[in-house]
Amino acid sequence: MRLKIYGTGSALPAKKVSNDLLSEYMDTSDEWIRSRTGIVNRRLAMEETTSSLAVEAGRKALEDAKAAPEEVEIVIVATFTPDCSLPSTACIVQDQLGLTHAVAFDLNAACSGFLFALNTVQAYFSAGVYRTALVIGAENISKVVDWKDRGTCVLFGDGAGAALCRAEDGAACNFVQKSDGSGGAVLSLKERPIAHLFRECDEKPGKMYMNGQEVFKFAVRKVPECIHEVLDLAYLKPEEVDWYLLHQANKRIISSVAKRLGIPEEKFPTNLEEYGNTSAASIPILLDEVNRKGMLKEGDILVLSGFGAGLTWGACLLEW
Repeated sequence: MRLKIYGTGSALPAKKVSNDLLSEYMDTSDEWIRSRTGIVNRRLAMEETTSSLAVEAGRKALEDAKAAPEEVEIVIVATFTPDCSLPSTACIVQDQLGLTHAVAFDLNAACSGFLFALNTVQAYFSAGVYRTALVIGAENISKVVDWKDRGTCVLFGDGAGAALCRAEDGAACNFVQKSDGSGGAVLSLKERPIAHLFRECDEKPGKMYMNGQEVFKFAVRKVPECIHEVLDLAYLKPEEVDWYLLHQANKRIISSVAKRLGIPEEKFPTNLEEYGNTSAASIPILLDEVNRKGMLKEGDILVLSGFGAGLTWGACLLEW
């Protein structure tokens, strides 16, 4: 059985924050951010939460697919910024969307999370366990970045994206998933410290840390590699792909990947200019955007690829 996407949805906070606005609060500038990343604006949550964004994106995906809530058998939310540790964001989504027949759980693979969740669903479909799934990437990163770290905080935004997937007859979609825990220190976020009846601790939960240069070098090397690998599984050449939907982290990374693949950048749509890096939400937000613009036609070959903390990275090849 193969995974096929029938509907997409996305949700973004109302507050738009420009580079110029950030420059009023920290030593940065529109030119500095734009020239290094391609980012111009980002959305930051005010009242919105990870779960409220996930619910809205999921609702739109159901509507786009013309799917009834009771059809959904599994919902997976990819996130590293849940509202709470318990219950999971997916269980909140299941309740608020009335997905009464669905099993629900969260998955954390950072910016690769949506891809890893899609692959998990493909495995369930292949095993004949489920036939209809709701996959969501949702993040509220603004609450965990260090707003004193001007080199990192300007990169990120909040949002959610979703895809309603169904199992169809045919060969399973091709996926490549990779992890390298030895590189985990270059992009990290410490949780609450150990503190209990027998151990007092004044340490506070940490803020996200990123070594941007190391992440950049990792991404421009590993993303083309895994794309070639997933294409080889399908006996396809890079030029036979209609659209490349990459994790929206940095325009220079996307340009470098396009160059290494020998593919025109026109095949690499972007929206990081307006939303920044939304981690697990970035690929499904972009997917929803190109879908609603009418850029995708039935039979199009798509490659989705992402990378993130862990270190994790991967790619999948889908037929629209």
